[in-house]
Amino acid sequence: MEESKIVQYFEGKTIFITGATGYLAKIFLEKILRVQPKLKKLFLLIRAEDKRSAEQRLHEEVLNTELFRVLKEKYGADLCPFLLSKIIPVCGDVSYENLGISDSKLREEMWQEVDIIVNSAATTRFDERYDVAMGINALGAMHVQKFARKCSKLEMFLHVSTGN
Repeated sequence: MEESKIVQYFEGKTIFITGATGYLAKIFLEKILRVQPKLKKLFLLIRAEDKRSAEQRLHEEVLNTELFRVLKEKYGADLCPFLLSKIIPVCGDVSYENLGISDSKLREEMWQEVDIIVNSAATTRFDERYDVAMGINALGAMHVQKFARKCSKLEMFLHVSTGN
């Protein structure tokens, strides 16, 4: 498929990304914002105690990194308003049913609007405790899949996995 067709596909789409502070998710997020600014919305699942903590992690661990330098140069002072118009940080955790999203109104909004899910939530520590790794990598994938079944507009589900 031509790159231009791929870029066009994402126009007007709403994407839900799990593991949003992880390495691959950050790269995907930057690339999609750079090549397709006409995205409708990006829901980013971030493990945090509350919405304020999720927003803080988003800024510190994702947006304020060197990876977003090109976007900062492209948009300048308009970058923050651009990002705020697209990105919705979602406080949650794939280890729990409904991804730990306690805000029922937000969950319903996501189920109605999400076109694409990118599941990149995982622990990549190969010395992780078994119960922790199982909760995130196996049960987490199952919880994301259950969540995806409730998304009425879902067109694509991409599961990213670490392999050895």
